[in-house]
Amino acid sequence: MPMYPQQPTPGLPEDPYREAPGPVPRQANPSWMGQVHPGHYRPAPGHGGQPLATVGPHLPETALRVSRARTGLAGLSIAGGVLAFLSLFLVVPFLLSNTGAGGFLIGFLASLVPLSVVLAAVHIIDRWEPEPKRLLLFAFVWGAAVSVAVTLLIQPFFVIAFQFTDQADLQTYMATVQAPVVEEFAKSLGLLIILLAARRQFDGPVDGVVFAFTIAGGFAFTENILYFGRAVAESASPASDLAQIFFLRGVMSPFAHAIFTGTTGLVMGFAARKWHTGASVGAFLAGLLPAMFLHNRWNSMGRGFLLDYIMVQVPIFLLAVAGIIFLRVAEKRLTRQRLLEYSAAGWFTPDEVQLLATPAGRRTALSWAATAGRKPQMKQFLKAATQLANIRQRILSGRDVPLHQAEERHQLQRILELRAAIAR
Repeated sequence: MPMYPQQPTPGLPEDPYREAPGPVPRQANPSWMGQVHPGHYRPAPGHGGQPLATVGPHLPETALRVSRARTGLAGLSIAGGVLAFLSLFLVVPFLLSNTGAGGFLIGFLASLVPLSVVLAAVHIIDRWEPEPKRLLLFAFVWGAAVSVAVTLLIQPFFVIAFQFTDQADLQTYMATVQAPVVEEFAKSLGLLIILLAARRQFDGPVDGVVFAFTIAGGFAFTENILYFGRAVAESASPASDLAQIFFLRGVMSPFAHAIFTGTTGLVMGFAARKWHTGASVGAFLAGLLPAMFLHNRWNSMGRGFLLDYIMVQVPIFLLAVAGIIFLRVAEKRLTRQRLLEYSAAGWFTPDEVQLLATPAGRRTALSWAATAGRKPQMKQFLKAATQLANIRQRILSGRDVPLHQAEERHQLQRILELRAAIAR
């Protein structure tokens, strides 16, 4: 694997960020994702040093720990843990009162199956640029505990606000109005918190989908415990009723909540590229509308459920799958282009960009590193390069440029350290 630039030049420039914005090269916009305004484009900082394995001071592990702490993930994790713990005092008694101890246990175990399916999908979507595990854990506990508690606290006000004399009308109202509005608000509130508190980790629409799917998977997990457990506790034939409700929720629709909230995550992901608090809140509100609409359509299916499922819900699911694939392809193209810009500045060779920015190249790089006993270092190098591409995209967005340039400088130094660890 090549570890050096093609044409190194002596001397490290005093100010690698001195170049002013210039015209946008034709290839700088490889897809619709991440379009660059001409006034915001600037070349990548020049490397201009000696062979990359020896350039730059060694960055101590303590400095890396300080940098990671600055992301705010620790504070967000603690806050999420506290909120989840407090939420359990409301959620667990609610579940036990509806399912009983036996129903709760069976419902819990049965709910692990659809949850595993959703989390497996999250893992596949998130493989290109894995999100921090603590942030994904926050998203899950928000969905499984906090959003459920928020729903339980808010939904009584919807019942009080609209008085119904007919029980059937009340049930219809709760399913088609209250549930879509309250549940999507409660779930997506977690997305907004992630975007505002950990915005450096929220790089675009793919990240929005990943966080949304994780939150929705947690919410569906708790909701499934309620439905599965209640089928056991309240039925005269618990086995058949559990099988029926499990087939409906666990087999036919494990991604229902994920698709609902995923639309909000998608909208907020596009807003994340702008790095503007007002735009983020606006995207949160705008993203709730399609989520609530899809949720309403799902809960409105009645006697013609099977026909609506085949004619409406299955195409929506297939459209969601196609959209995620489309986003992944666009994300990979953008990563490759941004790394090519660093390659032109001397930080990578073109061959390295192929290894870092294509699925086949990454497999080759990891295989090579495994034979050399450096696979963990190579994984970190791949991740750091992808993060570097995202940092450059933020710089080219034109917002908070000095802040992101400082982050870029730190990331380039980390790239040097990881490169040295692989090359030695």
